[in-house]
Amino acid sequence: MKVIVLGAGIIGVTTAYQLAKAGHEVTVIDRQPGPALETSFANAGEVSFGYCSPWAAPGIPMKALKWVFMEHAPLILRPKLDWTMISWMLRMLSNCTSSRYAINKSRMLQLADYSRTAFADLRAETGIDYDHRMQGTLQLFRTQQQLDASGKDVKALAADGIPYEVLDRDACLAVEPALRHVSDKFVGGLLTPKDETGDCFKFTNSLAEKAAALGVKFRYNTGVNGLDIEGGKVRGVICEQERIAADKVVVALGSYTPLLLKRYGIALPVYPVKGYSLTLPIVDASRAPESTVMDETYKIAITRLGDRIRVGGMAEISGYTNDLGQARKRTLAHSVTDLFPGGDMDQATFWSGLRPMTPDGTPVIGPTKIDGLYLNTGHGTLGWTMSTGSALVISDLVSGRKPQIDATDLAVSRYG
Repeated sequence: MKVIVLGAGIIGVTTAYQLAKAGHEVTVIDRQPGPALETSFANAGEVSFGYCSPWAAPGIPMKALKWVFMEHAPLILRPKLDWTMISWMLRMLSNCTSSRYAINKSRMLQLADYSRTAFADLRAETGIDYDHRMQGTLQLFRTQQQLDASGKDVKALAADGIPYEVLDRDACLAVEPALRHVSDKFVGGLLTPKDETGDCFKFTNSLAEKAAALGVKFRYNTGVNGLDIEGGKVRGVICEQERIAADKVVVALGSYTPLLLKRYGIALPVYPVKGYSLTLPIVDASRAPESTVMDETYKIAITRLGDRIRVGGMAEISGYTNDLGQARKRTLAHSVTDLFPGGDMDQATFWSGLRPMTPDGTPVIGPTKIDGLYLNTGHGTLGWTMSTGSALVISDLVSGRKPQIDATDLAVSRYG
C-alpha cells in the first residue's frame, strides 16, 4: 500500500521506518528542510521507560498553586481567552484523581515497556550511534517529603514489572559519583536502571537514512494544506503545490495535529506544552553526570550526551509560541549549576520546543472515524521513549494485523 506519514520528527520517522519494513511504499512529508528540526531537535535526551508518569496526578492542582510563587517553577501558566486551552486544562484536572492516575500510568507503562524491547531490537538491527548510554535514570529527591511521595510511582512500577531501586544518599553517590560535591542537597533517589540516554536529533537523522535505504521517500520543505477525503475515506494529501495520492495516511504532526484534524470533525485533545533546554560543553568531567539525573524539585532532567550536558524540562502552557524567556533559562542554569557545575555556561545554547500533550498523559495512537486515517501523536515529553512501540502499533494496524499489545484505549475514540 501507499502510505503517507505527515511529520519527520522522531515519531514520524520511526513510523515510516516500521511501515517500510512491513512492505509498504512510504512517503514522509514535512515543512522543515530535514528531520527532527522541531520538538525532537534538542529535547532532554532521555529514553525513560521507567520514569513514565502522567502529569495529571493527585496533588498536582495544589502543587501548581504553590509553583505560581516559585522563582524556578516547573510549571508556568500564561492563561488566554482560548477555549481550546481552557477545555484542555479542565480535562487534565479531571484526570488528577487516584483512580484516573492508576489507569493512565498503567497504559503508559505498557506502551513504554513494549517500546523498551522494540527499541533494543531497532538499535541492534541498525547499529545507529547517537551518543547513547544505558545507565538508567536517577530521580533525585531533595526532601524527605519527595522521597516518601514516590511510593505511588514505586507501586505502579512494581505492578507492571518495571525494574527499579529506591536509593539512600550513599547509593545515589555510587550511581552518580559527581553528586558527592553536593551530597548535602538531597536525601535519596529512585533509580530506573533500564532507562537510556542519547541525542534524539542524531538518532532521528540516522534512522531517516536507514528508512531512505528501505525506499522511504522524504519530501522536505513541503507544507500540507489539507487531506483529500472522499466518501469518508482518505485518498491522499493536498500539499502546497500538488496532491499526493495514498491508500493510508498517518498524521504525526505533534502539537499541530489537532489544527489539521479540526476541519474534518475530529476533536483531538492535544495541546502544546512548551519545554526548554540548555546544551553546554563539559569542562570538568568529575562534576558532570554519568547518565540522567531528574531533579524532582524543578522537574528538570540533566543528561550526559558525550562531551555535552543537556538540561531539559519545565512545562509552559502558553499556546503555540516558541519565544525564549530568559527566566526559563535561569531556571535551567540554576538546576544544573547547583548539582553539576561541570559545564561551560558561557557556551550554552538555549532552545524551546512544543510538546504535544494529552490531558491524560497517554498518547493517541490508532484509527480515526475517517477510513484510512491514523494518528500517532500526543506523546508529551515521552516521544522518543514511546516512539518504537507506537510505530509498531501503527504498522500493525495499517497492515491489518493485531498489535502485540492492547491498543484499544490508545485511539482517539477513548475521548468519546
